[in-house]
Amino acid sequence: MSYPPPGGQHPGPYPTPYNGQYPPMPPGQGYGTPPPPGYGPPPGYGPPPQGYPPGQYPPPGQYPPPGHYGPPPVINQPMGPGPGGAPGGWMNMPQGQVNCPPGLEYLTMIDQLLVHQKVELLEALTGFETKNKFTVKNSLGQKVYYAVEDSDCLTRNCCGPIRPFDMNILDNYKNEVIHLHRPLACDSCCFPCCLQSIEVSAPPGTVVGSVEQEWSIFCPSFAIKNPSGETVLRIEGPFCTFSICGDVEFKIMSADGNTQVGKISKQWSGLIREMFTDTDYFGITFPMDLDVRMKAVMLGACFLIDAMFFEKSRNKEEDSPGML
Repeated sequence: MSYPPPGGQHPGPYPTPYNGQYPPMPPGQGYGTPPPPGYGPPPGYGPPPQGYPPGQYPPPGQYPPPGHYGPPPVINQPMGPGPGGAPGGWMNMPQGQVNCPPGLEYLTMIDQLLVHQKVELLEALTGFETKNKFTVKNSLGQKVYYAVEDSDCLTRNCCGPIRPFDMNILDNYKNEVIHLHRPLACDSCCFPCCLQSIEVSAPPGTVVGSVEQEWSIFCPSFAIKNPSGETVLRIEGPFCTFSICGDVEFKIMSADGNTQVGKISKQWSGLIREMFTDTDYFGITFPMDLDVRMKAVMLGACFLIDAMFFEKSRNKEEDSPGML
């Protein structure tokens, strides 16, 4: 026998289904009229909402009542005038990102970064090496980060391009969101056990990856590694890293080296700037869906490549391209 039986009637003790109408009441009795709007329900309809005395409800559209819950969260970064007075300034921080180190939210919706080194007049006039400073922008020209080298005067002027340094990468609130550490090492193929590297932490104290130079004779090569030491990407440089009226490109390759996924380009900044200063312009491109931690490591690789190949003193030495 199927359930329910045909006709909607339940045999035996099953009650008759409700048909949407109230049963008749005895004469003189009724169900009463509903209370007018704005009043509490009659007794027996359950307790009133929590936080209100019996018989009183919050006014429509104001539940819960307004109160002081602390300052509202910061949704947009403050904006300011861009270069030349054009709109721009700092980039807005994307919201709603999960599993992302604080400060790296900017990189979630970016597939290109522009790194501009600040011109230091003292260094340009005297040749005295000062701390490098960089502005990191997106493809729209909006500022993303500000990077400041942390090193002492002795190592800058004695060790030159192979000097050790720390790089503090700050957001527009002057909070350090990425920290780079480059130890003192050689950059010659004669010492394969002591090659260049840089460690990337985001936030500072939490290592997210590293860039390690690989031994090679003709073309520079680097391994991009995750915190576990596994190679995630590779960087392959050109045979000649000397910039002559054109860009110098370092290809970002897959871990097996078969597919190019991006590049780090040292952009030609003009004859006067190239000859008399070591102020450089770089462009970094990578896949949009690349993990933000690896994007931060790509930024660290850019600073390492700049220090190794494009410092003013290094260009004057005119070393052979095989000395890596």
